[in-house]
This record gives sequence, C-alpha cells and structure tokens, in this order.
Amino acid sequence: MSHDRDAAQFLTQAIMLARENVESGAGGPFGAVVVKNGEVIATGTNLVTASDDPTAHAEVVAIRNACESLGTFQLDGCEIYCSCEPCPMCLGAIYWARPVRVVFASTAHDAADAGFDDSFIYDEVRRPRDRRRLPLEQLRVPQAGEEFIAWMENEDRIEY
Repeated sequence: MSHDRDAAQFLTQAIMLARENVESGAGGPFGAVVVKNGEVIATGTNLVTASDDPTAHAEVVAIRNACESLGTFQLDGCEIYCSCEPCPMCLGAIYWARPVRVVFASTAHDAADAGFDDSFIYDEVRRPRDRRRLPLEQLRVPQAGEEFIAWMENEDRIEY
C-alpha cells in the first residue's frame, strides 16, 4: 500500500509540474518525474515551444536530466512518473532508457480531448512504408552498411 501512496505522490508532483508549466507559459500540460530508490532524481516539463524543439516533451526532458544527473545513458533501477500516458516518441525514448517501471495519470484519450492527439502516429507506423503520409524512402548507396561494419570492428564500443 505504501508503494501506491508513493506512486500517487510522484504522479501528483508530475501533474503539478505540468500545471505550473501551463500557467507560466513555458509549454504544454505535461510533466514527468524520474525516481530512483524512492528519491526524485530529475524532473521534466514540456518545453517544445519554449525551446523550439519538437522532441522536448516532458518525458524526454526528464530522461535527459536524469541521465545527466546519474552520469549514464540508461535509467537502471529508475521509475518514471508521467502526468499523461507517453506519446509514441516518448515511449520509444523510455524503452531506450530502460527504467523498471512507468506510471501515468491521464490517458492518451484525455490528451486527445485537449488537442494533443498522437493516434495518427500509431496509425502511420502500422502502415507499410510506401503508404505513409510522410515519404520514407530507402536509397541504397555503395557505402551503405559501412557504419555497421565499423561499429562491429570497434573493440572500444559501448553496447546499449
């Protein structure tokens, strides 16, 4: 039961960050909190318009801040608490960061009702590449694949 109380506390913090973000005019209504061992190690809010960066969603900002704080590119042993269900981009970033758990308050449907509808991205990803709205074309040049050979031959590479 204490685990649920802690989760509710961290979600409340994420929601407060989202509200403050809106009220300050800094960005959209999204907040995220990264927790390790019961302690908040980083937070993030939506800074898309403030930073002119379409990738500056709350979860991505929180992941960047947490990784910088921890000095690592993965969030081993961490949990991410989000004011809203992560969008497809954030979900991808979360999977790459490898936290142990993600907890969210509002749903993607709630966000869509407020004008933040990302369902089209899920629809696009399911379509074959040649049937997507945004052209995604492969052009195979002779050098294609050399970067992967270099990676595999690099004995100092850091796997991730």
